[in-house]
Formats: sequence, C-alpha cells, structure tokens
Amino acid sequence: MKLKILLIVGLFPLLLTSQSFQISGSVKDTDGIGLPLANVLLLRASDSVQVKGTSADDLGRFTLKNIAPDLYFLKATYFGYQSVLVPLEVQGDIRIGALIMEEDGTELDEVVVTGQRPTVERLSDRVVFKVENTVISEGSTWDILRNAPGVIPVQDNLEIRGQSATVYINDRKVQLSQAEILDLLKGLDGNVISAVEVIPVPPASFEAADGPVLNIRTRQNIVPGYKGSVRAQYIQAVFPKYAFGTSHYYKSGKFGVFANYSISPRKEFRESENNINFIDDQNTVFSRWKTDTDRTSRTQAQQLNLILDYDISDRDQLNFTSNLTFSPNKTYGYQIETVMRNGQGVVDSTLNTLQDTKEDQVNTSYDLNYTRKLKKEGALLKANGHYTYYEEKSAQDGLTSYFDPAGVLLRDFLFNTDAKQNIDIFTGQADFYTPISSGSFEAGIKTSVIRSRNRIDYLVGEDNQRSFDIALSDRFNYDEEVYAAYASLNKTWDPWTMKVGLRAEQTEVEGRSLTLEEVNLQSYLEFFPSLYVSRDLTEDQSMAFSYSRRLTRPNYADLNPFRFFLNENDFVEGNPNLVPAFSHEFNLNWTLNDTFFVDLYYRDNGRYLSTISFQDNENLTLRQTKQNVESAVSYGLDFTISTSITPFWYLYSYNSVFYEDNTFFAEESDIETATNKVTGFYGYLNNSLTLSKDGSLTGEVSLLYLNRFLDGASVMSETITLNLGLRKTLWEDRAIISLTAEDLLGRANATFTTRYANQDHTYFARPETQFVRLGFTYKFGNFRLQNRDSDLDKDELQRIENE
Repeated sequence: MKLKILLIVGLFPLLLTSQSFQISGSVKDTDGIGLPLANVLLLRASDSVQVKGTSADDLGRFTLKNIAPDLYFLKATYFGYQSVLVPLEVQGDIRIGALIMEEDGTELDEVVVTGQRPTVERLSDRVVFKVENTVISEGSTWDILRNAPGVIPVQDNLEIRGQSATVYINDRKVQLSQAEILDLLKGLDGNVISAVEVIPVPPASFEAADGPVLNIRTRQNIVPGYKGSVRAQYIQAVFPKYAFGTSHYYKSGKFGVFANYSISPRKEFRESENNINFIDDQNTVFSRWKTDTDRTSRTQAQQLNLILDYDISDRDQLNFTSNLTFSPNKTYGYQIETVMRNGQGVVDSTLNTLQDTKEDQVNTSYDLNYTRKLKKEGALLKANGHYTYYEEKSAQDGLTSYFDPAGVLLRDFLFNTDAKQNIDIFTGQADFYTPISSGSFEAGIKTSVIRSRNRIDYLVGEDNQRSFDIALSDRFNYDEEVYAAYASLNKTWDPWTMKVGLRAEQTEVEGRSLTLEEVNLQSYLEFFPSLYVSRDLTEDQSMAFSYSRRLTRPNYADLNPFRFFLNENDFVEGNPNLVPAFSHEFNLNWTLNDTFFVDLYYRDNGRYLSTISFQDNENLTLRQTKQNVESAVSYGLDFTISTSITPFWYLYSYNSVFYEDNTFFAEESDIETATNKVTGFYGYLNNSLTLSKDGSLTGEVSLLYLNRFLDGASVMSETITLNLGLRKTLWEDRAIISLTAEDLLGRANATFTTRYANQDHTYFARPETQFVRLGFTYKFGNFRLQNRDSDLDKDELQRIENE
C-alpha cells in the first residue's frame, strides 16, 4: 500500500504537467476594430522565454493550444501599436476577451530598424517573401522576383510550376504583355518593395486567367511624421551601369503620402548563338547555319510612383495610387553574323546584318480605392477604379549584306519598319467581406475593358531602293471586355477548415486585321470553381487539399499578326487564331511544425498557349509564334524547409521533382503532332546570416539549381545560379551600404534545344546576369518610422504557429 501511495504522489506532478489547455481571445484597436494577423506570443514568466506563438486571423481572433499549467505573460504585437503584456496563470482553458492596443506614435522614434534577413512565410495558399531592409531589396524589382522561392526565370519570362506568372502590384493586376512588364519591373526600384507573394493556385477573388500569381507589395507609412531617403547604385557587368532614386513618406492626421522617383541610365549587352540544321525530304542535313548576335541597348528609364491615403472618417478610407514609367530614346543596336555551310560543313556563303531600333515608351496607371468599414464588426466594402495608358513608338532600320565564300559582296537587302501601339485599359471592381460564425464570406464583381490599336509599316528594297510592302504592313485593332463575379465561403470547425469559391466570367473579344481583312471573334461564359480543405492531424501536423480550374487567355500581343524581323530569315509572328486554354490543378499538402512542407501536385494544362519556333526547311527561315498545343500535363513533389539553424543563421530550402509533357502541332513537319517531355529537379537554397552582435551586418548566400525544364518544343539545359550579398547599416541606421554579386559561376543561362522529325535547332543567350552591385542609401527626417508590412524577427517567425 505504501508503495502505491508513493507512486501516486511521485507521478502526480507528471500527471499534472501532462495536462494541456488553450488560451483564446482577440486583438483589437481602441475603436474595437480587430487587428488582422497581429502576433500573439506566450512567454514563460520565470525567464521570459517564448513557448508559444500564433498569428491572429483576418478579424484579429487567435487561439493558443496545448498550454501546460504555469505562470505566463501573454504578449500582443502589431506594427504601429504599443505592445500589450498580460500576466496569466494557466490552470484551465482561458478566454481573455479582447487585448486592446493603442497606436504608438512616439515610442517608434526609439526603434532602430537594422538590416533584416529575408523572411519566407508559408501560408495556406501562398509563400510570402519579405524583403524590406534586406540585401536583395537593393536591386530592381525584377532582381527580387527572379530570386523569389519557386520562381523559375525562363529567358525574359517568370514561371511557377511550368506556367507563366501573372504580376500584381498591391493586389492590382498589371495589364501589360510580358515584354512590357519586364521593362516595368526592371525600372521599379526594389527599395519600395516590402514583400512578394508567390501564389501557385490563386483563390476565386483573382481573375481566372491569372494562373500563378506574383503579388508585389509596396511600403507605406503608418504613423505620423516625415522620412525620406536618397540612394545610388553602381553596377559592374559587361558595361558599367548607374541608378539613382529618392523616396519620401509623410503622414499627418488623416492624410498620408508616399512618393518615389528613380532613373536608371543603362547600357546593356546581350550575346546569343543560334544553330539550325536544315533537313531535306530524305531526312539528311543539307545546310548548317550558325548565327551569332550581339545586341547593345541603351536606356534612360525613369519611374515615378505616388500613393495618397486619406481617412475620410473612422470608417471610410480613400486611396489614390499612380505609377508613371517612361523610357525616351531607347535604342537597340544589333550586329548579326550568319555563316551558312553545306551538309559537309563547307562554307556556302555568309550574311551580316546591322540593325538599329529606336523606341519611345510611356506607361501610366492610376488607381482609386475606397474602403468602408460596415457596422458589423470586421465587415468591409471595397471599390476600385483603374486606368492604364501605354504607348510605344518604334522605328527599325536594317541592312543585310550577302557574301560568297571568298567574301565578295553579292547583294544588299534593306528593311525598315515604323510601328506604333496604343493601349487603354479600364477596370472597375467592388468587393464585400463579412465575418460569419467560425468563418467569413466574401463576394465581388469586376469589369475590365482593353482597347489596343496597332500600326506597322514595312519597307523593303535592294541597293538603296526601298518600297512599301503591303503584304507585311498592317493595322490591327484588339478589343476585349470581361465581366466577372465571384463568391467565396471560409468556414472553420475544429480541426477542419474549408474555403470554397466560384467565379464566373463572360468574355467578349474582337481582333481585327484591317489590311488582311481577318476578324477573330470570341464570346464565352465560363465557371471556375476552387476548393481548399485542411485538417489538423495533431498539434504539430496538418494536411490540406486544394483544387482550382483556371483559364489562360491569349492577350493582344499574342493575337497581333505582325511580324518583327531580326533579319529576313529570322522573325517573330503573332497568331490571330489562338483560343483560350483551360486547366485543372490539384494540390495535396502535409505540414510539420510549420517548418517542413511537402506538396504533391497534378495539373492538366489542356490546350496550353505555348511559344514555339519552327524552321522552314524549304524557305530557310526560322519563325517563332504561339500556338494552342493539343495537350499538356505536369505533376511533381515539392519539399520545403524553413527553419533557424542557430540564432544567427536562418535557412530556407525549396526543392521540387517534377514531370512535364506537351503534345503540340508540328506545323513544318510531315507528322501532325510531336510530344516533348522532361523529368527535372529544381532546388533553391537561401542562407540568411546575421554577422554582427548588433544585427547591423547581415549576409545572404543563395543557390538555385535546375537540371532540365520544358519550354514549348524545346528542352532547357541545366542552370546553376550562385549569389552572395552583404548589407551594413551605419550611423544608427541612418545609412545603408550593400554589396551584391550575382551568377558567380557564370552558369545562370540555359541552352534551348529543339529536335524532332525535320526540326533541329538550338538557341543560347547570355544577358548580363553576372554582375557586382554596390549600393548606398542615406535616410533623413524621422527615418525610424515603421512601415506597414515590415519584417518580423526571424526567430519569432520560426516559432509562430499559423492556426
């Protein structure tokens, strides 16, 4: 009996500590409005060590589970607000009601924001790559995006899981072509970016045609005061480059303004090599062409960004955003040499092309946003009006000289083009959000209208005699109207969470070639369901499943039938016969400790829109165009690790084993279709290091490896990209100096190989991906004011449980 009593007495403390409870409540401001995504931390009272943490939901509600009996401090933090510290003795489940937080307009003056490490936060439907105050933010927005986790740069395009990504800025879609977006991103200074959201499967609130989304979030001031900065960069690549910019923040009472200006005088070099083996009907190579192209571009890109915020009342907010990008007198100089050999490798002839292209570009966009907080707590009504104007004027002047094997001039071919493009984009949108019991409901409507007017005049000739070529000159008008509505329901019942959505889009398209007298009319109504279901398996494990139907809609640049010539044998051509492509994507996720993530995905891409190059073996030309492939499928297994190895070393690793195939129409071959397939591996490793005790010196080392990838009818070869960066804050954070070296191994660029039937050609391009960048930023005013979307401490984020 005594033994049993001793055992009971001895085990009682263990039985007591094995009990666990939960703490629930909400975080609100002084007006009773919930603070979404506020951080709630549980600290042990004896030593202030954090034992639990979570982020509040969109309404400011939170729950901390599996809390052992003890004495604690409950701490709530939110940017721009004073931290709240509440003592608690946990002996059972506790519901504390609301933690009230007051705005912190004075204490922030004492906060020093030193160089941070990039934060990679995994949410249910996206990966948030926070870059504010990091080494990577010292470059352009293009530099940030192509280094974001899971993003694969394919020539001048950005892809996620084999699909072209749609670019958003502050939840607003950038309604431009890929080439136009590239110019925009290269001109947008990375210092104004707070985070990039990588969204492989967007929810119903996003357009069905978006596919994977890259949502760029910019910085904004949240507390009264003024701060500003000036910055300069020097980049050494093949040619030296410079960039200068200045940013200004001001907030007073109900009014806030942000303005940013940057100018980037650049001279850039790009070399490429193209090899074509022309094949006859007997499947024998009868001619081998090798083309070397050197392109030198000069730009004076300038960008102006303006954000105005006005609080009409406690419930009404107005925002105006404007972005202006202009690049006057942009020039491209081409030197092209083609050596033509017969099937035995003997030189037949050569041709040299000198080409100059001049462009003037203007891109302006304006957004007016209105937000109304409804009487029901957490309910919102939002409205947006958007307008984009884009104009491009270009003039091309080319001369191709043909020589015999001895170098004797045979003839000259001259060509000129004069082109102009005007695009007007109008969108209107209204969204409603309201909390419901254990969940939320949102719905919205949107209208978008695109008007594109295009003109090209083409002149050709020999020996200084040029004439108008009516067959290649054209006028192309494109009109698109999309009317959309969506609804989404989010519901939680422990341990399940479900989000289901449905989007409907009515599309009207007219593409009209006035010269060719061709009209492309499209009219269709389609529905796009989405589903997300998750279940907590244990305290540390969860499973989630998602499905969505998406749309890839050909844009005005794809449908435009114009030809753009490199020389008379090599050109890019639009395809006015493209039709929309529909896809289905499934994803299964397993998460452990918010540190390890495993995703299994499958996607039926349908008649995917793919860019394909075809060689014409009879006319000896190479034509690049887009087509609807017959079918396309991709699937893969992703494994992600996000953890702190030590207090000064944070590691993020994203790895993917994938399979992709597509069956396309072999337009220049005897066979009807051909299938291209690849099994590949993508690996991304980022190490963020704090190199000084005060956190003022930080470093980053990233490695990206891709062994193979599919690009239309081509297979992309292995690439390896190694980047290093250092960032040092000076004079109590008043100045920042950064040093970055990218593509240290010189292997960031791939060779694209196309081989099937009578097609045999390769392409390799080397832009200036290998460079060293030195940056300097100086801050003035009350520069320690915090920004919205600022980074959390990495160790804090590592412990946070997203519930």
